Amino acid sequence: MDNLIFSLNATIPVFLMMVLGMIFRKIGLFDEAFITKMNKFVFVVALPALLFEDISTADFTTVWDTSYVLFCFIATFLSITLAFIISIPFRHSVSQGEFVQAAYRSSAAIIGMAFVQNIYGDYGMASLMIIGTVPLYNIMAVIVLALLKPGQSSLTPALMKKTIKGIITNPIILGIVVGAVWSLLKIPTPVILDKTVSFLGVLATPLGLMAMGAAFKFQSFSQNIKLIITCSVMKLIGFVAIFMPIAIYMGFTQSKLVAALIMLGSATTVSCYIMCRNMGHDGTLTAGAVMVTTLGSAFSLTFWLYILKCMDLV
Repeated sequence: MDNLIFSLNATIPVFLMMVLGMIFRKIGLFDEAFITKMNKFVFVVALPALLFEDISTADFTTVWDTSYVLFCFIATFLSITLAFIISIPFRHSVSQGEFVQAAYRSSAAIIGMAFVQNIYGDYGMASLMIIGTVPLYNIMAVIVLALLKPGQSSLTPALMKKTIKGIITNPIILGIVVGAVWSLLKIPTPVILDKTVSFLGVLATPLGLMAMGAAFKFQSFSQNIKLIITCSVMKLIGFVAIFMPIAIYMGFTQSKLVAALIMLGSATTVSCYIMCRNMGHDGTLTAGAVMVTTLGSAFSLTFWLYILKCMDLV
């Protein structure tokens, strides 16, 4: 019972913040324009500030773990590969690019930071997980949605240029890089700057979770229900079942294991829908996957966390 209570205490507050976002939209406190601006603020300002604060104050000679970062990178890459292979039989009946992206791309940054902080009181190894996954998430999302788009058959120079620009200008990646340089060079942080960045960073988790909840829409997707369920099972159960035993075998525990769990088994991020729509896809499959995985992850993450707690790994 203690392990179950521990798991519920870690998961329920995170999802209650998302539910609050849905409620605030329902009663009119949040509208479409405000939600869009709040999402952009979290992505461009608050989350990079949080990552900068967390990484810049860390002693990389102590916390850096090459094997963990490589595990996160390789597990993510293999997840993308498996999602592509599984999508091949469906390529004539569904947007293959949508299926692949929705199956592999987690809410790693916002949900990952929120879970680790909720359990351990700080962001622990979530930053290392983000270093190993977020750049690959963004690179592969652009490539997958472009190459697996109806009528697109090659990686054009224009697509390559757009991909490279997206990586270089990604605010999350910039926050990580600047924070890492700050830490490695041991640059002192003035109190005024430290407090200002801290005030911005603390907004990332609550605003990000409420924005995700508020942006969530129950949309008709009955024609793709089997594929949505297939995609959601891969997202919440399949990848965790495949790669989590490897993480345990490699000796990862505590915040490293929790961050890896979020990377592998959290809900499909809402930004998947925004990206696929902007790149010419229908978006129905992605919207359905976001809905099912968001609802399902409240139970699946609690279950996985309960198992890890019973094994005394977190």
